[in-house]
Amino acid sequence: MKNKLVMGTMALTLSVLLAACGGGDDMGSGDMSDNMDENMEENMDENMDDMEDEGSMEGMDHSGMDMSGSGEVPEGLEEAENPTFEEGDTAIITEAHMEGMEGAEATIVGAYDTVAYSISYDPTDGGERVEDHKWIIHEEITDAGEEPYTEGDEVKAEAEHMEGMDGATVTIDTAVETTVYMIDFTLESGEEVTNHKWVTEDELSAE
Repeated sequence: MKNKLVMGTMALTLSVLLAACGGGDDMGSGDMSDNMDENMEENMDENMDDMEDEGSMEGMDHSGMDMSGSGEVPEGLEEAENPTFEEGDTAIITEAHMEGMEGAEATIVGAYDTVAYSISYDPTDGGERVEDHKWIIHEEITDAGEEPYTEGDEVKAEAEHMEGMDGATVTIDTAVETTVYMIDFTLESGEEVTNHKWVTEDELSAE
């Protein structure tokens, strides 16, 4: 009888201990689950913040380009005699110099016959090197003579199309004798651009 009582007491004690341990395990699992949920939420919030920051940077990134201009043209630049697109005409931009430009409808502000250059240079403000920028024109080169420059020539730019361009020593990548256009257009973002310099005749098409 005594042995049965002892065995019963031990069994009851063991049951209580197991229940306690089981409860502890459940609580531990619950705590771990809560912690995991909190960590996941924090990570998701951080990722969303990163994505929003990246999106903002992309929206602001126009490669340092001054989109709109004053409408003034360099001294000595001659208006085109028989341009494909005349002042007031509209055309479609077929090649983008920046995001949101390709496919936009352009209104022609002016048309000029000149030599257009794509250039590479180190900005005077210490910014990152710019490769194959399109375009500056012959009249935007310091002390430019009558003869056009050729690939590999180094000249000094007198243009403010991008930050750090004016006064920079630039290398000529390509030279194209063409008609260049000053244009107004609207980006995909809705931003209106006026007196943009320059696009070439090959970068425009009739509607």
